[in-house]
Amino acid sequence: MFENKKEVSPFERDVIERLKTVSKNELLQKKAHDFFVETVNEDYSYNFFWMGRPIIQYPQDIQMVQELIWDVKPDVIIETGIAHGGSLILSASILALLELADASLTGQSLDPAKPKRRVIGVDIDIREHNRIAIEEHAMSSRITMFEGSSVDPFIVEKISAEVGDNQKVLVFLDSNHTHDHVLQELKAYAPMVSKGSYCVVFDTLIENMPPEMYPNRSWGPGDNPMTAVNEYLGANSDFEIDSSIDSKLLVSVAPKGYLKKRK
Repeated sequence: MFENKKEVSPFERDVIERLKTVSKNELLQKKAHDFFVETVNEDYSYNFFWMGRPIIQYPQDIQMVQELIWDVKPDVIIETGIAHGGSLILSASILALLELADASLTGQSLDPAKPKRRVIGVDIDIREHNRIAIEEHAMSSRITMFEGSSVDPFIVEKISAEVGDNQKVLVFLDSNHTHDHVLQELKAYAPMVSKGSYCVVFDTLIENMPPEMYPNRSWGPGDNPMTAVNEYLGANSDFEIDSSIDSKLLVSVAPKGYLKKRK
């Protein structure tokens, strides 16, 4: 987790050692899983907001996204799946804080109308009321949205052109959760990720959940983001699972889904 830092502090070394212990604590792992199953039954993730917009994520993953953005310091974040826009707003707000920090260190002035760091979101159906709310939000100047399938070659090409020559790219995949769709997303967007950055695949948890939890969905155990991740990693050595994040979060919608680009 701290590979991007030139120096690791004593406190951070302690974190690393604690997480090694957590990864071996089977009782804690089981209790975390039991808690997760019960909270999914109660639609727990639908209770949270980021700067006024529903984010539909677990607090642990929200915290981890913040840490990743601050650590990687991406120029561009690509997100598949928009829904109410809370995740876009989260990414944009941390990017805004990064620029504020940069400005305070360099003494440069900020122009809110011309942000340097940006978020690109894509969704097959952006509901009008959600689009309006996102466009009227204080973070909107950092956000570009495309409507269409995230795996449509035309959409992928437009997003690639939008990314351009930016050196640092971070990707979050959270749209259609079927194996085939996520695998196509990985093939399209993972190559855009810069070395040392991440491609985070959400809802890999589906593989470990009871099959009856998804009666009206096209995905479930055996056909979901985790199975797509396994196939992609089996044919691609550029990425590895950052297991330290799984140990850190314990409760996450993305177990084995935080993929770090090694080369």
